[in-house]
Amino acid sequence: MRLRVLQHVPFEGPAHIGAWANRRGHALAISHLYAGDPPPMLDDFDGLVVMGGPMGVHDEAEHSWLSAEKTCIENAIAAGRPLIGVCLGAQLIAQALGAKVTRNAEREIGWLPIELMHDALAEPCCSGLPARFDAFHWHGDRFDIPAGALHLARSPACDSQAFLYQGRVLGLQCHLESVPSSIAALCEHCADELSPGLFVQTAAEMRTAPPAAFEQIHAVLEQLLDAVVSRGVPT
Repeated sequence: MRLRVLQHVPFEGPAHIGAWANRRGHALAISHLYAGDPPPMLDDFDGLVVMGGPMGVHDEAEHSWLSAEKTCIENAIAAGRPLIGVCLGAQLIAQALGAKVTRNAEREIGWLPIELMHDALAEPCCSGLPARFDAFHWHGDRFDIPAGALHLARSPACDSQAFLYQGRVLGLQCHLESVPSSIAALCEHCADELSPGLFVQTAAEMRTAPPAAFEQIHAVLEQLLDAVVSRGVPT
């Protein structure tokens, strides 16, 4: 499958999604929207991966490419393609599906717990996943769960952590794709967001997570990605 990544800043790339795609034999290309790359046409990809970034879904005035990106996402959904959205990417997909995106009550930054919703435990893509585990987070906004989507997960700081729409559109507020280098990059480039908060860890706490923490979130991510990609409409 040809996967196209929409990347919004240099320091938030596909991370473990790239490693997963390589092992599964999926071709992966990146559109660097922040650098002037245009969003891809439908003929250019079979599935779409929309990454995070420090901007918000309403920031078209500061980031003119957002409008064209939103059209790309809407077209991909309408065409039956599989989509994966991470953080800002999930918010953009939620907005395309008619849901609101607003400020979260608290910033949520660091390794913090999420739990699967009861209905998600019966969803085949979640079969065997831990009901509760620590995920990596870095966000100040949130999405509402789109109408018709299955609410997959919540956390103490944000009740909208993940959703699944038509079995092929996955929105993740948390960063299950994180690797040590991507966390280090966030700590460097977004250090201004690390003022003390109820759900904000220090850079040192985030960067000293043990290998087992990454192994767990990657196992969860890979199971979800496999399920979503398998439901997409091939070209």
